[in-house]
Amino acid sequence: MTTTMTIRLDETLKNRLNKLAAISNRTKSFLAVDAIEKYIALNEWQMNEIKEALIEVENGDFANKKQIDGVFNKWS
Repeated sequence: MTTTMTIRLDETLKNRLNKLAAISNRTKSFLAVDAIEKYIALNEWQMNEIKEALIEVENGDFANKKQIDGVFNKWS
């Protein structure tokens, strides 16, 4: 199921979207949905990783010096 959403674009962005839609033979809606899906996927992933990292910090789950040195030595 889909739903309608209205967004405001500045003139320059709207023109770029129009040109890309014409060149790619896609609708503006298709391109907008694709961009929003990718943006949300990236940011959901990033926010979840940050949330998990903060939980690790609260639990005191840190690498010790020996573990850190091991990683640096592996890649140097």
